[in-house]
Amino acid sequence: MLGLDDIREARERVDGVARHTPLEHSYSFSDLSGAAVHPKLEVFQRTGSFKIRGASNRIATLTDEEQAAGVVTASAGNHAQGVALAATRADVDSVVVMPEHAPIAKVKATRSYGAEVVLHGEDYDAAQARAHEIEADENRTYVHAFDDPTVMAGQGTIGLEIVEDCPDVETVVVPIGGGGLIAGIATAVKARSPDTRVVGVEAEGASSVAQSLEKGSVQELDGVDTIADGIATRRVGERTFPIIEERVDEVVSVSDPDIAVAITTLLERSKTLIEGAGAVPMAAILAEAFDYSQDEVIVPVLCGGNIDLNMLRTVIMRGLVESGRYLRFRTTLPDQPGSLERLVEIIADERANIYAIQHDRTSRDSGMTATEVAIDLETRGEEHVATLLDALEANGYAPEVLV
Repeated sequence: MLGLDDIREARERVDGVARHTPLEHSYSFSDLSGAAVHPKLEVFQRTGSFKIRGASNRIATLTDEEQAAGVVTASAGNHAQGVALAATRADVDSVVVMPEHAPIAKVKATRSYGAEVVLHGEDYDAAQARAHEIEADENRTYVHAFDDPTVMAGQGTIGLEIVEDCPDVETVVVPIGGGGLIAGIATAVKARSPDTRVVGVEAEGASSVAQSLEKGSVQELDGVDTIADGIATRRVGERTFPIIEERVDEVVSVSDPDIAVAITTLLERSKTLIEGAGAVPMAAILAEAFDYSQDEVIVPVLCGGNIDLNMLRTVIMRGLVESGRYLRFRTTLPDQPGSLERLVEIIADERANIYAIQHDRTSRDSGMTATEVAIDLETRGEEHVATLLDALEANGYAPEVLV
């Protein structure tokens, strides 16, 4: 099983390729949670993700023959970029298979680092199957995204940095997809600081590890559905699972709305852009998905920032809705002059700001003498939303919340 010496050797190999990323105390998130939160900002790693660590370590161990034949991998995006850059730096040819719906930003970035990109399948597992076909056809070495001890060792170098930079750490919170990141980090942390708790976080729509732990063996999901595309895997790794069983103290899950709130809060309070997979540790803290004490020293590993801009727009909107900062509702008005003005006066009295109004006289849900209105509002929190809706109802309206 993966050990501390493997991670120390990996550190020597990736030194000069991977950066030692910042670990800083966050006053904002400490105030919000009541804990002492020290984010590990792996978002500032080369390629914007921790994946360069494991990829560099694996490619550094290739034989001369393997280097000449080239490598192939499958990835939802971040591992793709890590392999592409690591291979190019080592003068090794690389092919990366990505799901057809992989974020455009990640596809472009992977190509820019020198890899040939093949788009195939609906998710990571389908892309992986195609990559193994290329492996067999072209005699390339397959660089697994997570289920490889050398890759795990590279990711584990993050754990060494955490313990060195925050020696009083009590809890480390790590995302889980296939399990390579948490397997490496847990190995390093438990070896250097045995009393430190390691908590893994999955997205609810891709919770293979929780089910596997419950059953006592690796379980495969029928499908995945989450905005955290970087951890949207249907099954945990065969090699990573025993390490998680032995060295991870707890595994929890967070919903997509929780993740959206974490992304928007990180952007607003820390001025840091984190993708869905990278934000799940902070989502778990904010949503209190696991128990922690007042002033407990917690290190959430914010492991990636490569979010597609179209997805970011959707996530920000969802985050604002979940935190009561944005409201869209529909109601019916008498089709008479002044009806809309009276509704707007109530909204203004409650200090909500109007983004947009849609006025529809043709809706089949309204009577012939009525008109339907949908209004988008900027609001100031959940209490403000509740007060506004109460005011509308008190004035005879029947608001239907749309988002």
